[in-house]
Amino acid sequence: MLSTTSIIFAIVLFVNSFCTPALARRYPCDDILVRKEWRNMFNDEKAEYIKAVQCLQDQPAVDPAYPEAESRFDEFQAHYMKQADTVHNLGQFLPWHRHFIRTFENALRNECGYKGATPYWDWSQDADSNSSISASPIFDSVTGFGGDGKSGTYTLPANDMKDKEIRPSAFKGCVDNGPFADYTLHVGPGKLRTSHCLTRSISDGAKKFMSSSAVSTLSKSSTFEVFRTQLEAVSDDGHVMIGGEMSSPYSSPGDPLFYLHHANIDRIWWNWQQLAPATRFFTVTGPATKTPPVHEVGVDYVLNMGSLGLSVPIRDTLDLLSKPNCYTYL
Repeated sequence: MLSTTSIIFAIVLFVNSFCTPALARRYPCDDILVRKEWRNMFNDEKAEYIKAVQCLQDQPAVDPAYPEAESRFDEFQAHYMKQADTVHNLGQFLPWHRHFIRTFENALRNECGYKGATPYWDWSQDADSNSSISASPIFDSVTGFGGDGKSGTYTLPANDMKDKEIRPSAFKGCVDNGPFADYTLHVGPGKLRTSHCLTRSISDGAKKFMSSSAVSTLSKSSTFEVFRTQLEAVSDDGHVMIGGEMSSPYSSPGDPLFYLHHANIDRIWWNWQQLAPATRFFTVTGPATKTPPVHEVGVDYVLNMGSLGLSVPIRDTLDLLSKPNCYTYL
């Protein structure tokens, strides 16, 4: 008899096979990972994911972008810090983050023995609620990622004030419960390289921009450029909503929630792609650089992962059901 997981996988693969044109299937997958929303996972699945993240936090860095990065987890954060100016507010924002999340997923599986897929956090479910975002199951201290920062437990370094990307009000304090309460980050916040606790400052100010109706509205965008800029703005709102490390466009991967947040951004993009697969599977537009000479991004643009894993051109990220992606969303 087939297991529930096998049945779900078969249904997802069957549905997606009709949504994706054969032309886009450049390298057919042998297996498809199914990413689930955090609250739809069993507690043992949640525990296995968190255990794998903690494994990366215990693994030594391989060849980090900054020498202060001690763990493999730090190494992902350090690479992001170095690449941030080349991937934000640019045409490659969505494909670069798609491949970054997949590279992190590969590290969990290949280096820490994780058998599952990266979960995603559909924060629109929490934004639609009358409760505070802080009440989301994602912040549970036992089956989640721990809650808000505790006031008075963290002070930004004095020279942090020189970093315009850092807002002191976003650093309420250290997360003092959950699986990452005792973890020490070795790079960040912002562009700094300091040893510090995981910080948060959860707020509800951005809820209206992250509701299901807001996501539905942006998904009606007919062009990639309009869709990409609007979705990136929503992504920024999510970072600010969590605060602390997540509020920085440089060091945000220091919060393990970064990966679930961006998996959801990726899911929204994937859903938008499937509304018109014949064209949206091949379309990426926008500037590739911020300084002259500015040129348009294209599918041959290489997404640099450095020591983290395989660097690939954008064209290899556009179809989730082709290698090297081979995952989908449930």
